[in-house]
Amino acid sequence: MMTWKAAFWAIVVALSAGASLAGEVTIVAAKALAEGPGRYAFEVTLKHEDTGWQHYADRWQVVAPDGTVLGTRELLHPHETEQPFTRSLTGVAIPAGVNEVTIRARDSVHGDSSDTLTLKLER
Repeated sequence: MMTWKAAFWAIVVALSAGASLAGEVTIVAAKALAEGPGRYAFEVTLKHEDTGWQHYADRWQVVAPDGTVLGTRELLHPHETEQPFTRSLTGVAIPAGVNEVTIRARDSVHGDSSDTLTLKLER
């Protein structure tokens, strides 16, 4: 028979494992749409097994080849029942000479995902 302490720790371990069962966020698709000279809108589709407020995809970014973050789309809540999901970001200024950008995403447990997607920009 399990003692109350052993049962307590078994529950703690089980709950901790449940919060981290989802892996890193995956970038399913992305596109850049020219809005005007040097300005773009981005549509990014992410997939992540959000488990609630403890573990969800919470951000994606547009990053220049030199690592400069050009735009950030914060995701303010979990999308447990909407997978994959698409969100947009408009008015992103792209410096002259930058012909491609990288999309990177993050979740609230793992941080930045190892999955990225590079987009060539039409100028």
